[in-house]
Amino acid sequence: MLKPIHYVSCSPALAACQRLMQKFSLWLCEANVHAADITPDNLKARMPSHIEAEWLWKFLSRKTEGDTLLRRSCDIANLSNPEKQGLANWINAVTNLAQHFGPTPPPALPFQYPNGWASRNTSWTTFKNLLVAFYEVGFREGLPYRADGLPTDIAVEQVTYEKFVTEFRNTHKLDPHPDSREICVLCGGELGKPEVDHWLHKASFPLLSICDNNLLPICADCNSGEDTKGQKPVHNTGDFTDWFHPYLRHPDGALRLNYVLPDFAVKCTSASPTDQAKVDNLDKLLNLTHRWTLEFKAEYRKKQKELSDLKRRSRGPDDLAALQAWLTDYSDSLLDNEPDYEVHKVLSDAMLEPTRLEAWHRELQSLS
Repeated sequence: MLKPIHYVSCSPALAACQRLMQKFSLWLCEANVHAADITPDNLKARMPSHIEAEWLWKFLSRKTEGDTLLRRSCDIANLSNPEKQGLANWINAVTNLAQHFGPTPPPALPFQYPNGWASRNTSWTTFKNLLVAFYEVGFREGLPYRADGLPTDIAVEQVTYEKFVTEFRNTHKLDPHPDSREICVLCGGELGKPEVDHWLHKASFPLLSICDNNLLPICADCNSGEDTKGQKPVHNTGDFTDWFHPYLRHPDGALRLNYVLPDFAVKCTSASPTDQAKVDNLDKLLNLTHRWTLEFKAEYRKKQKELSDLKRRSRGPDDLAALQAWLTDYSDSLLDNEPDYEVHKVLSDAMLEPTRLEAWHRELQSLS
């Protein structure tokens, strides 16, 4: 979360779909609803609009992992009433995610599966696969909503996964030039080929698999790199007190990159002691200190080689003042809309420290 993160213009469509998922799931959990009740007419009577009901009926005809989504819905509707009540309580609690970042947060989010189910429990996997299909099937083909969240059955108006990713990238591109490099909003490195992250992972919180404040395209290193986010929790047993959130509690300048001279490393710290626990958790989640230190050392080596090459060609700075001017030019040339700007800025500041500057000068003098 080194860069600002904004909702995009199609976010209302994602929010509308999340409400549809909640309403459909809770309807299946009603005591008097059974498999035989899942019909087109009943969906039209119970869903917010006919367009959403017709989209949902068509969606349920799709098959994933060998079974139709209608079959999975029937299995949920046929749960015992105590199990339905437990699942409904879980659905309502998870839907209140945003309140956990408000002034009066509710009790901890239920991070464990409902009804004491295990991760491989048949009822849980049926429920999970049904809701995740909204993301993996429905979102790919088109949600029944326009960007502003109003229902539509016109295909070209429907929000898709591709439209969301494109809009997010365009909104967060710091240099609009078509040839410029994009930046990952989490780490500040190059975005490359983005991967859409579920901040709260969809395997544990399938109700949030489509949610306007739970999806963000980030770089592969942040999302699936070694020792980075993956499916790690972003809370402490359901408590978000010591955690940032991309949309609901952005660091907004709280992150600081500091150069640690003895360790020749970059350390991720907080601008305020009150945010230190959140910064530490984010650092650990994304492995920022380690990744930023690697970039710091690589850029240092690059500048070191540049100077050595200039020296060998008798074109480099030949005294301390000239070296300082050369490094100052490097610092001034850094652009805040380029990848790794913050790390390179820390490096330029570090190299201009008097002790480091003198050390560099001695190294250059030793070159033949």
